Amino acid sequence: LVAVVVSSLKRTMVAVFWLVGCLGPASALVVLKSASRRRRPHTTGTRTTRLHALDLTNKGYVRIDSEEPTRSYPHAAPVLNEQSLRRTLEVLDDDEVWTRKVGVLGSTGSIGTQTLDFARARPDRFEISSLCAGSNWKLLADQVQEFRDTVKVVGLSDASKKADFEEALAERGGFPGGVDVVYGKEAAAACATCGEADVIVTGVVGCAGLEPTVLAIEAGKDIALANKETLIAGGPAILPLVEEYGVSMTPADSEHSAIFQCLQGCPPGSLRKIILTASGGAFRDLKAEELLEKCEKDPEWVRAKATTHPNWDMGAKITVDSATMMNKGLEVIEAHYLFGAAYDDIDVVVHPQSIVHSGVELQDNSVIAQLGWPDMRLPLLYSVSWPRRVRMPADQWESRFDLVKLGSMTFKEPDNAKYPCIGLAYAAGRCGGTMTAALNAANEMANELFRQGDLDYLDIPKVIELTMEDHKEEFLATPDLNDIIYVDTWARATVASLAAELDSKPKQVVLGD
Repeated sequence: LVAVVVSSLKRTMVAVFWLVGCLGPASALVVLKSASRRRRPHTTGTRTTRLHALDLTNKGYVRIDSEEPTRSYPHAAPVLNEQSLRRTLEVLDDDEVWTRKVGVLGSTGSIGTQTLDFARARPDRFEISSLCAGSNWKLLADQVQEFRDTVKVVGLSDASKKADFEEALAERGGFPGGVDVVYGKEAAAACATCGEADVIVTGVVGCAGLEPTVLAIEAGKDIALANKETLIAGGPAILPLVEEYGVSMTPADSEHSAIFQCLQGCPPGSLRKIILTASGGAFRDLKAEELLEKCEKDPEWVRAKATTHPNWDMGAKITVDSATMMNKGLEVIEAHYLFGAAYDDIDVVVHPQSIVHSGVELQDNSVIAQLGWPDMRLPLLYSVSWPRRVRMPADQWESRFDLVKLGSMTFKEPDNAKYPCIGLAYAAGRCGGTMTAALNAANEMANELFRQGDLDYLDIPKVIELTMEDHKEEFLATPDLNDIIYVDTWARATVASLAAELDSKPKQVVLGD
């Protein structure tokens, strides 16, 4: 009993310190009071009553074919409209002389470093205008030194590393002339609004990327979208801004880039369905009953397995999301906001080889898909170069794709009992508004607690659904950015409290329906 109480207090204190650090004491107190007031007691093994707003009917690959006209919604990506078709044609006039000036948020992460690889390989096409890092001052100093001839704004979000960074730059020849250096909370904003940049690569993780993305849009910058939260959590606030400021938002992740590429040249009204492919994650070869048994008898094996991806070398958070298939549910929401497809017109298909990165079905029943070896560099490159195609040196890529070498591919529908997170994402997407922000934040916190050993695998969808249910009381259909940030913080605090409750109760394991 003492151990349980100590564990619960530890998690609660972690959540409190996290909130105070993000919001300050006064705002954190408001969020914690709100979470405490609305949090329902949880009885293990009892299914919470779903109000009609949480529609879980489409849990993955469910064909809903109809002769009714396909519904379309406002969307962020430059496809399926006259403007994007015209822009594609306009590049014919400047194909020999064009250059894109690029700002990179998260320049020391995987997205940022790969973007810089393109600039190194094709300096005739890409110039680096701004660089922003979180805390990796040493690598940032190297990058500033390398791109000193073109960079105009440099940002370091961790202001405590200022002295280290400046000393490192001094050792490398000092600050380049004419460069603005910004530290702390304003660093990302300064780099996102750099006057010279044409396009901003948003390689910042989490809701921290929302504000600089908004500022970049308002400054008229095109967005190479590598930050999922921008649309998953912030879609209702972001879409009107993209339209108002007339900027392009191009996807940098594999699946949405594949859809984006497939829709090039397609006229308005031609899209019928989106086909999102999924690797199936770490547990794709286990039946639901086998996974249940593993969770009961060897939860630490499950924890270790969930953080190992069979196809991709990714970060720990996204690898666990792949294991639960919440990553695919989040991508369903992102696809809706990027391409304007109704949720009934977005299918999820498990494709273990990860060769077909996604596809589309058009009104005439044609199916177009984009294929290639698993490699994140092509979608990132196209997000920056669109609508142009840039040839890169051979050493920048995997070996060229070969159908004969591939041999065969397989596809199957997802097991909805094994992957309840897919249904939760469809439900949040259908609600829209702030519900997708609640889902995303709840998942991030549950994922983190799971990786820390403070939440069991099967409790991940449980606490997410409870958080969504609680959020109905303050759901907003048309939120602004501040509303979205508030809900994000509230949902994290709610999950931390729920996790502490679950830890103090006897376990009864239930998987899916």
